[in-house]
Amino acid sequence: MQEKLPLKRLSLLTWLQTIIIGFIFYLVASNTDKPIHHIIAYTLLTMSGILLVGYSDISLMIILAKNNPIGSKRFSNLRRLLTYPISIIIYLLLRPAFGYVDGVQWSFWGVGSFLAFVGSGIVINTLITLLHDSVLLYEHKMYSELELSRLHTANAEAMNLVLKQQIHPHFLFNALNTLKALYHKDTQIADDYIVHMANFLRASIYHHSANVSKLKDEVDLSYDYLAMQRIRFGAALDCRINLANETLEEYYLPSFSLQPLLENAIKHNNFTAEDPLKVIISQNGDRLVISNNIQKKKIKVMSTNYGLANLAERYRLWSGDEIIIEEGQDVFSVSIKLLANEHSNH
Repeated sequence: MQEKLPLKRLSLLTWLQTIIIGFIFYLVASNTDKPIHHIIAYTLLTMSGILLVGYSDISLMIILAKNNPIGSKRFSNLRRLLTYPISIIIYLLLRPAFGYVDGVQWSFWGVGSFLAFVGSGIVINTLITLLHDSVLLYEHKMYSELELSRLHTANAEAMNLVLKQQIHPHFLFNALNTLKALYHKDTQIADDYIVHMANFLRASIYHHSANVSKLKDEVDLSYDYLAMQRIRFGAALDCRINLANETLEEYYLPSFSLQPLLENAIKHNNFTAEDPLKVIISQNGDRLVISNNIQKKKIKVMSTNYGLANLAERYRLWSGDEIIIEEGQDVFSVSIKLLANEHSNH
């Protein structure tokens, strides 16, 4: 997005400067023996000169901005080079009007008068350009901060998408291996597995570009994933979701937050029908807690870093919050903050 001139601010500042200088001039001139109508006329002419110089500077900036970036050195140099001659010409053109109000004859070649008006043009133009520069500097700072914020957001969204895309190949690899094994055992169970896998993948594609999902949608996605895992493990896997309907409808999570946590628990623990893996998803204040009993596998599992590390990075990028990981003697838990508004700047 191209930086634009803050024309409204520049115009308001020009009028403000004109009024202030005009008021000061009137107060000073009131202490002289000049007639009141002369003082008023001088004040109006002075204010006219300031307005003309101010708006000539604004007009020149509009012309220069068409071919030169506002923050560029060329823009600044050309503006300086052109505004001073223009302001001097404006004051020299006002010179006859001042002479007429004063009731005296004037000569274009009058050195004293000529230098006084040239000097006035230089002084007024210097004041105006300095004030206009302060507005341009402020607007440029705001523009730079906005662009930086947009770049940060775009970068975070791009990184978030890349991290999310890592989840799908990993999930598909495991799911297809499981499906292959199931077809060798029971085709009916394998067919049920395909149905849940299709539902999961359909929901994954639907929410593919979303950075934030409603908690209910995340839980629904997890139901299909858990149904697939129950086909694999049967009674050895016991997962309970203890969340109120109000919580499901009101809160949000970064997309695909729950499934990696469930997968992480399944991946790193031994469990049987006699000693099942118990996973509980519950709410604790403004946080969602996913906990499981610890039954670590004796053989170290090869990790591809798609689990907790992936989720922690995505959560930090999008919500700005950290996930809390606690590992006790018997229980492992991960706590993530619930987001109250899908469209807020998390």
